[in-house]
Amino acid sequence: MVEVTSTMLPLGTEMPPFELPDFDGRIVSSSDYEGAAATLVMFICNHCPYVRYVRPALVGLAGEYRDRGVAMIAINSNDVATYPQDGPDGMRDEAKQAGYPFPYLFDESQQVAKAYRAACTPDFYVFDAGRRLAYRGQLDDTRPGSGREPTGKDLRRALDDVLAGRPVTARQYPSAGCSIKWSPENEPRYELKRLLQ
Repeated sequence: MVEVTSTMLPLGTEMPPFELPDFDGRIVSSSDYEGAAATLVMFICNHCPYVRYVRPALVGLAGEYRDRGVAMIAINSNDVATYPQDGPDGMRDEAKQAGYPFPYLFDESQQVAKAYRAACTPDFYVFDAGRRLAYRGQLDDTRPGSGREPTGKDLRRALDDVLAGRPVTARQYPSAGCSIKWSPENEPRYELKRLLQ
C-alpha cells in the first residue's frame, strides 16, 4: 500500500462548487450550504483503511460541530469500474454502518475531486463563511497502526479558529491515505506526493 499525501490547495481558494447525488440519487449542491459558518468538505471512500480508522472521529466531529453552524459533506470520487465496492450500494452500507450524519455524495465523473485537487482518502478542506479555503490537510497526526486513537485535533483547531473569526495557523500538515482511484482518462496532471519520496 502506497501512502499518498494532500496536494495542499492554496489557502484562500474559493470553494469549488458541486452538485452531486448521494447514494440514493438525491442531489446535493454546495449552494445548499450558503450561510454556513464554516463548511467542511471531506474526500473519503468505503474501503480505504485510513478512512475506516477515522470513521468514529468523523461521526464525533459531526455531532460536535453541526450545532455550531458547520456544514459537513463527504464525497467519494473513486472509479467504481476498478473499485465496485465504492459504488452507491457500498456507500449506502458504509454510511449506515458508520452512522454518518452528513451527506455522502458520489462524484462519478471525478471532476469535483479534480477541482479540489484532492489526492487521497481522507482529504479535508475547511472553508470559512465567505467560502474561502482556511484549512486543508490532516485530521490529526495519527495513522492506522500508530497505536493512538484519532482525536481530530488539527481539524478541530481549524474549525474553532474559523468559528471564532481567528486566522487559522499557516502551519498545516497534509493528510495521508490511499490514493483516489482515478479512471485512466481522469488521472490528474498534478503530482501525487508520496511520503516515500
